[in-house]
Amino acid sequence: MPYANGPVHIGHLAGCYIPADIYARYQRAQKRDVQFIGGSDEHGVPITIRAMKEGITPQDVVDKYHKIIKDSLSAMDISFDIYSRTSNDVHRQTSQAFFKKLYDYGLFEERESNQYFDEEKQMFLADRYIIGTCPECGSENAYGDQCEKCGTTLSPDQLINPRSALSNAIPIKKMTKHWYFPLQQYENFLKEWIVDGKQGAWKSNVYGQCKSWLDAGLQSRAMTRDSNWGVPVPIEGAEGKVLYVWFDAPIGYISATKELLPQSWDQYWKQDDTKLVHFIGKDNIVFHCIIFPAMLKAHGGYVLPDNVPANEFLNIEGEKVSTSRNWAVWVDAFIQDFPDMQDALRYVLCSNAPETKDNDFTWKDFQDRINNELVAVFGNFINRAMVLMHKLCGGKVPAYHESVQTDLDIQLIKDIQSAKKSIEHGLEHYKFRDALFDVIDLARKGNKYLQEVAPWTLAKTPELQAE
Repeated sequence: MPYANGPVHIGHLAGCYIPADIYARYQRAQKRDVQFIGGSDEHGVPITIRAMKEGITPQDVVDKYHKIIKDSLSAMDISFDIYSRTSNDVHRQTSQAFFKKLYDYGLFEERESNQYFDEEKQMFLADRYIIGTCPECGSENAYGDQCEKCGTTLSPDQLINPRSALSNAIPIKKMTKHWYFPLQQYENFLKEWIVDGKQGAWKSNVYGQCKSWLDAGLQSRAMTRDSNWGVPVPIEGAEGKVLYVWFDAPIGYISATKELLPQSWDQYWKQDDTKLVHFIGKDNIVFHCIIFPAMLKAHGGYVLPDNVPANEFLNIEGEKVSTSRNWAVWVDAFIQDFPDMQDALRYVLCSNAPETKDNDFTWKDFQDRINNELVAVFGNFINRAMVLMHKLCGGKVPAYHESVQTDLDIQLIKDIQSAKKSIEHGLEHYKFRDALFDVIDLARKGNKYLQEVAPWTLAKTPELQAE
């Protein structure tokens, strides 16, 4: 669920939306019961920061960017069954009920602690409101929850020389009360579920990051924040506090399903035969593989993720995407500048997908892949096959002539059968780049076959004309 504080870029498409769309379309083609769920995450701190910078309300921000994001994904033919948003009433009620149940179970730790406070803005600073030097890589612009340069998950107290993202002032510490979720109580469950159960089944980057977290030991994590923007904490004594965005955001998958299927949503979320798959970028692995599953386990009654095929990052012309420097290829701008090129972009982003490591997008590679692969190989094969079928066979697929089959014919049939199995295996196991390679390779073999067999000559032979 993308933050609704700006448009989406092609890194988002390559990281999760195109893989998810391919997978959903494949499941539909297999006649399986699939629901493709998405939506805008509208309660993150970046929303309020954007609102302050633009002098508008957070609601204005999410209304603006939710539409831009939704329209961009629709224009790229991302075939969501629903694209919802976390600022709606269904989500507020669902996430509050989820929190209240855990609270009623007595699972939260209520703590008073010193939190960073911006005296100039007269407000407590949530993790993303705090910027400082990363203790791991030395980046001077790490956030209080994560360093975007090296990917390390942080807490505000780990930052060196912290400062307010709102005023750039040095914050003070001030006492406040919050409710903490005891992740350490779910360590054994998570180790058994992930370390023992998912090794070899999950991608190595996902499994490795999860194991690293578990090996380091889990700690209680605050699930509330001091803010006036977000889902209000639904208990007494929590005035002026909202749910931590990474508590309420993944519940958005549940609430969106409720919105789509109000009478049958639980058939997907609460039945053992459901296969829940999260398509995300690598920076969200911990939230989808550690925190959200622990929440689901604590609540009870929900299925756990079967797989989380997270992709790495897509760089642009050798440099990491930077929204602050406007170093990105924005999807809405691409659609405006290159109308009717959505499928070409989907092809390039899939063929160059960062499935196992960070990959690089360049305009030269974009041009070459379209011209040398999509057009010269796949497009050429489809065009030749269709033209010859209409020219020589009256627009109908002709019968297979076993009486005159050659070794070339037999080999191509074997290639087709082998490609089908390989493509299906790739799609089932989230190896979309390999599956696409198999499609192009089969088209390449088809072109070679047509050139060697020359059906325009064969069509003139008496035996075939008689059949």
